[in-house]
Amino acid sequence: MQFSDFSLDKRLLTSLEHMGIEKPTEIQVQSIPVGLSGRDLMASSKTGSGKTLAFLLPAMQRVISKKALSKRDPRVLILLPTRELATQVYSQLRLLVANTQYKAMKILGGENFNDQAKGLARDPHFVVATPGRLADHLKQNHLHLNGLELLILDEADRMLDLGFADQLRAINKAADHKRRQTLMFSATLDHGDINEIAGELLKEPEHVSIGASHVENQDISQKIYLCDHLDHKEQLLIALLKQDQQKQVIIFTATRGDTDRLATKLAEQGFTTASLSGELKQTARNQIMDKFSRGQQQILVTTDVASRGLDLLNVSLVINFDMPKFAEEYIHRIGRTGRAGAKGDAISLVGPKDWDNFKQVQLFLRKKFELSEVEGLKPKFSGLKEQAKNSKTATKKVAKSNAKSNKSKPQAKAKDNRDKRFITGIDVGDAPMLRKPKSKLQDTPEE
Repeated sequence: MQFSDFSLDKRLLTSLEHMGIEKPTEIQVQSIPVGLSGRDLMASSKTGSGKTLAFLLPAMQRVISKKALSKRDPRVLILLPTRELATQVYSQLRLLVANTQYKAMKILGGENFNDQAKGLARDPHFVVATPGRLADHLKQNHLHLNGLELLILDEADRMLDLGFADQLRAINKAADHKRRQTLMFSATLDHGDINEIAGELLKEPEHVSIGASHVENQDISQKIYLCDHLDHKEQLLIALLKQDQQKQVIIFTATRGDTDRLATKLAEQGFTTASLSGELKQTARNQIMDKFSRGQQQILVTTDVASRGLDLLNVSLVINFDMPKFAEEYIHRIGRTGRAGAKGDAISLVGPKDWDNFKQVQLFLRKKFELSEVEGLKPKFSGLKEQAKNSKTATKKVAKSNAKSNKSKPQAKAKDNRDKRFITGIDVGDAPMLRKPKSKLQDTPEE
């Protein structure tokens, strides 16, 4: 199938040609016709499947081919969970609007609020935004959504995980009219909160699901290395980076503090590195991502702030220095490589503290990983044995049963250190304990 089969405007086909995009992906083949039809859509697909164009092309075609409902209100609103993902979608949108008369702007937290208000006053046709900042502008009446024609939510599950449910509901209420179309994309549709919010935002949506959420990209080879402790993990990391010449590498850590520490350590080894975390100001984050995307650094050390959506075609290796807390996040992390049909590698360093999270990833993916080793850095750690865990549990149970049996035996009177308030009937908190009625001889007036 070709993009021309969708009856898209010639300007869009020309833009796709200039972007070097020839054939639609599976998610695009199934989602674009629904988007063009005007029906609501609820879709999921694996990372790197090309879903950005699956909603941008119908949005562009709608604006080009149909008369606006309002002269001033935005016609299309695209909501995304993170600033980096919003910036990337905005960049792709700008390529599509470049040879048209339509205007687009992005609204992100961390950027100048007043400048954004001035931009909204110029009546952009497309707005790409994070939910929190857009909701703030709605409260200040810097924009109105009465004439919004198309509401798009990308990575909807991530937006809910980040606590944006209230903002999404406020935005939905501001644009609540019968002629609005809504497209919702999520990594999974098997999510209670997603189904709940979808019931509020969407009207009889079509469902599209491309690949289960637990299915990893087959273009990515995955290796697991066990580590004894932090020093051993760092030695393995440096050895692995020096083994092969990679184009670019993303290293994921669990904490913000580790990003700077690891980046500094790797720079001392001669690598050009950058570190990224959510606590940085937006301008700094933009500069770091721009330099990395242009190949000015070999390695980006980051938290999960860069685990979703970013389309960095030169990333050939992803390393999990720490395993993610949530198994599904593993798919998003390794999905930063092996994009657009390219091959990629993913390495995970698993120490004792990572073991439980590693086991959860195996359960989620329904597979058992083979373990790899680096000569001269073989680990002593071989995993936390289930048998050992069970024996600990059994020991605790025996201890509990012994404690119960000892209660029935006569024992020497021990010093009573219990909280006497619950014994003497002293009122505690908002729910006072009921006192036993006293005899008349014992009654004394309260002070």
